[in-house]
Amino acid sequence: MASFLQISDDEKGHELGLFCIPKHYEEDLDRVLIPHGLIMDRTERLARDIIRDMGGHHIVALCVLKGGYKFFADLLDFIKALNQNNDKSVPLTVDFIRLKSYSNDRSTNKVKVIGGDELSALTGKVTVSLQDIVETGKTMETLLALLNEYNPKMVKVVSLLVKRTPRSSGYRPDYFGFEVPDKFLVGYALDYNEYFRDLSHICVITEHAKEKYKV
Repeated sequence: MASFLQISDDEKGHELGLFCIPKHYEEDLDRVLIPHGLIMDRTERLARDIIRDMGGHHIVALCVLKGGYKFFADLLDFIKALNQNNDKSVPLTVDFIRLKSYSNDRSTNKVKVIGGDELSALTGKVTVSLQDIVETGKTMETLLALLNEYNPKMVKVVSLLVKRTPRSSGYRPDYFGFEVPDKFLVGYALDYNEYFRDLSHICVITEHAKEKYKV
């Protein structure tokens, strides 16, 4: 069973004034839920767990864009550092796929896959899919069905966040950093209509900002 850090529903988070927040977002955020330093510490631990479990396998690390790019880059940096300083190391190659399932702050329940036609390199390989957040689980189930068409040797899923929500299908990734409340979160590459990807911390967006950036 995956180990994770649970953030409770009544967690108040941290005042924005305690952190460096881009000026253009100061009025758009309610609070900081997960500071960048804590994200990095959990990501480093996930890298250790993956090395422990996967050492000896050649891994294809599949980045789920766009929201997963920051987590993907940081996790691979930690794995690279461990590879250089450990007795056990993991050979890595990388690939990318883009999924889209949101309009404003609502899941459309329709998953659009972009770039899923060049995944033949996964055949017979151990594939680790990395993404930013698992919410209902339907997006991930769609992706897994696609990946299995290429007959990988094994697929493991790593997600930075898993959201506690009554809309969940019950799917849980193999590794994840945090279990979070059912709130719309932005930052650390999590976006709202492409905004907030340039925010270092994971924050709760205000209702005002949802209207401001609505498309």
